[in-house]
Amino acid sequence: MGMKIRPSDQACGATVTGVDLSKELGESLVTDIRQAWVEHGVLAFPDQSLRDDDLERFTAYFGDFGEDPFVQAIPGREHIIAIQRKADETSSIFAEAWHTDWSFQSNPPAGTCLYGITIPETGGDTLFANQHLALEEMPSSLRARIEGRYAIHSAAGGYAPEGLYGKADEGSGRSMRVIASEAARDCFLHPLIKEHPENGRESLFGCLGYIIGIAGMEHDAASDLLLELHQWQTGEQFQYRHKWSSNMLVMWDNRCVLHRASGGYEGYDRLLHRTTIGSQS
Repeated sequence: MGMKIRPSDQACGATVTGVDLSKELGESLVTDIRQAWVEHGVLAFPDQSLRDDDLERFTAYFGDFGEDPFVQAIPGREHIIAIQRKADETSSIFAEAWHTDWSFQSNPPAGTCLYGITIPETGGDTLFANQHLALEEMPSSLRARIEGRYAIHSAAGGYAPEGLYGKADEGSGRSMRVIASEAARDCFLHPLIKEHPENGRESLFGCLGYIIGIAGMEHDAASDLLLELHQWQTGEQFQYRHKWSSNMLVMWDNRCVLHRASGGYEGYDRLLHRTTIGSQS
């Protein structure tokens, strides 16, 4: 039958069928998947039956594994973390704010792979925002204010001891293995506008949250600009809402899309396994 790609008809994203990811993939097929990934930003592969070995093998087709700080890997694996929530859990939804995965690293990951194992029948959608499109349609006056500027990225708000997942989260019953650390205070600079290394298109990179300031700007002015930018780049016109099903693999391009989790599945278990594709820029 061969691989088929059906675009989402939203701002980004496509569904891929006709490929069995539990089997080894030939070089030509991997090339086709990579091309679709770069073109659409988000790819969903429904009706897959994957073991952890399969998930790791698929991820490795697209580059070295990225580093996943502050979240402990599942037992017996170095590169897989569990995105997990128990039915009776009352802690906050993990990763509910817009972000680019691990943008606070010196070399952030190119992509993320997430495989749905236990998926409730309702809720839990993942939202994505196309940052190529957000930049292309940005008012020229706003673009002029960010052109050539570098953002200061840090994980402190989430993973420092006083962060969202630090001491305040202790005793919440969170089932995920989050590890707060002083290392979360490290800061790295990345341009607000970056060229995608594979398609050459410019894109916004990162957003308020992991971005805590702008190099060369006073705090209040930077905060105002980052808030205005956040409101623009996460607008509904740039979004794709992804609905999950069990045995579905989703891979996305952290270099040109933002994403965030959503709730709405209270009283149900939810479990996904995640890997990251290391930097290729």
